[in-house]
Amino acid sequence: MGAIVIAKDTEFANKVIDVLRTVYDPEIPVDIWELGLIYEVDVNDTKDVSIKMTLTSPSCPAAESMPSEVETKVKELEGVTSSKVEVVFDPTWTQDMMSDVARLELGFM
Repeated sequence: MGAIVIAKDTEFANKVIDVLRTVYDPEIPVDIWELGLIYEVDVNDTKDVSIKMTLTSPSCPAAESMPSEVETKVKELEGVTSSKVEVVFDPTWTQDMMSDVARLELGFM
């Protein structure tokens, strides 16, 4: 499953994704984009960014810090008007959501 990206300005959306690739789950040495923790990125015409993401588990130790780190880093991207992160658990994250890059990095391939 890949993330849904909703944006008219795909170049700008790719910059948002680049920022997401700088956020790492503190327990897994792979960024949250490759881990499949990002479910949706929505960038509207005024560059308000809404992100739906999940965690590897509801009891993830990074439950407090990781969503706020995502929100802050995206907000710091030049041109972003606002940044909002919603944590969801449907669908439940599984290792199948990881990219091949993440699987390779973690030795699953």
